[in-house]
Amino acid sequence: MAIKEALSPSATLDETRQFMLKHLRGIVPESDIDAQAETVRAINQLKQEKNAVILGHNYMEAALYSMVTDHVGDSLQLSVVASKTNADIIVFCGVWFMGETAKILNPHRTVLVPSKDAGCSLAEGITVEDIRALKNRFPGAVVVSYINTYADAKTESDYCCTSGNADKVLNTLIASGHHRILFLPDRYLAANTAAKMGIPFLPSDADDRVFEAVPDDQPLVIGWHATCEVHELFTPEQVDAIRSEHPETVILAHPECPPEVMAKVDVSGSTKAMVDYIRDVDAPSYTLLTESAMSDNLAVEFPHRTILRLTNQRCKHMNYITLDDTLKALTHLQYKVELDPATIEKALLPIQRMIAIR
Repeated sequence: MAIKEALSPSATLDETRQFMLKHLRGIVPESDIDAQAETVRAINQLKQEKNAVILGHNYMEAALYSMVTDHVGDSLQLSVVASKTNADIIVFCGVWFMGETAKILNPHRTVLVPSKDAGCSLAEGITVEDIRALKNRFPGAVVVSYINTYADAKTESDYCCTSGNADKVLNTLIASGHHRILFLPDRYLAANTAAKMGIPFLPSDADDRVFEAVPDDQPLVIGWHATCEVHELFTPEQVDAIRSEHPETVILAHPECPPEVMAKVDVSGSTKAMVDYIRDVDAPSYTLLTESAMSDNLAVEFPHRTILRLTNQRCKHMNYITLDDTLKALTHLQYKVELDPATIEKALLPIQRMIAIR
């Protein structure tokens, strides 16, 4: 749960509304709470009746994130939860590749994603054919695919990673003697991770002569050209403006942001790292450069912290996941994630390797 106090599945409509007002006032308009209370109550009752677990990514809308989820977190945290659940039904309130990951880890359980339109610019930014072509161009390179990829891309990968353990995965590979690492598909995450580790980075569209100039025994991260359509919008000028207006605030940025942005912020980290920092480190205020719903969610989760909600970059795909559609998914068991057994078998190993490196 996102908050310590749990809302009982047997709560009445008025009790549900009062609970929501207590935790969401100032974050969600009171008129929206009135409209959402019955849906929240119905979801909590239905998931108990159907032995369902609801996983909520950090980028979900505040009422969904705080009122109906059983587990919240980033892709890595939720992947671990999905691998261990005993629920008959997993409702993944996140985008489609996350539901696929849960299905790969739980092939015999029903996995639902509340919207069939919840895609991802990163997952859509690389195909399995692209990866095969890269492997042919860089024979012997190990393939690390960001969790933000579809299942077929994972079948051509050696390891998966999230923004929370990307550096650990790369360190493991380098320690094992791998010197050419295809890190796909997010160019900025690859470049920022390599910079953090002091490893050279080259985009895959660089000239072959540039690659030939790098010694074979020199670790090298090779990136692709896809970017997150939300995080790519942050700019160095935006960071400067925040500094000018709020010199006391700690600025935290997701490593999917451009490197020029990362050079100016105080903290770089995954969504989990941001949560941990705000929980553990006292500061006058905090500003998050990531999907804007996360600021609302952390304001609910940590009411004693001052979180400045200064950005409005909302992921259209995450925004497709609503309370109403979550209720419909549970009611009708709609938008099931279906993968063929061969895909599940081939995609499982890189995901298991990712989970093992935490």
